[in-house]
Amino acid sequence: MASYIERSLGDGERIIARARFPWTYGLRAWLRLLLPLMLLLYILGERESDPASPLAQPWLVIVVGAMTAVGFVLFLLMIVYRATTEIGVTSHRFVEKVGVVSLRTNEIALHNIEGVRVNQGVAGRVLNYGTVRIEGTGVDAVTTPPIADPVAFVKAIQTAREQEAGR
Repeated sequence: MASYIERSLGDGERIIARARFPWTYGLRAWLRLLLPLMLLLYILGERESDPASPLAQPWLVIVVGAMTAVGFVLFLLMIVYRATTEIGVTSHRFVEKVGVVSLRTNEIALHNIEGVRVNQGVAGRVLNYGTVRIEGTGVDAVTTPPIADPVAFVKAIQTAREQEAGR
């Protein structure tokens, strides 16, 4: 099945670049699931081997079990968000799409883009991820979620703008 960006291409329009989530996003999702799960398994194992252990308290099992359930929900939300988000630049516009059941899109024509900013913290600089803020005329600014290699994505936007201006 074609992506939203591919289905929405106009005549003569082509995809210049697609943004992708950084590997750290997936790592954060998995850690939200695995850390509380490992703690729960450790506590349950400790409870089995030594019922007199301070870790054998029923309230502790309930609290860590709840943390595990919350971690599972957060993991699912992050994975679904990553799977249903598309960010790209075509030869005519910037496109961001989020969602499947309910759909939210942000599109800015290249000639309406006034400014593009990259925001990277220290970890983002080291691990090469960050957000991109695209400001357009008569439109609210659009800030992407963290994407891998935001500088290359901004370069793709600038290249597409120059190509469009040359037409």
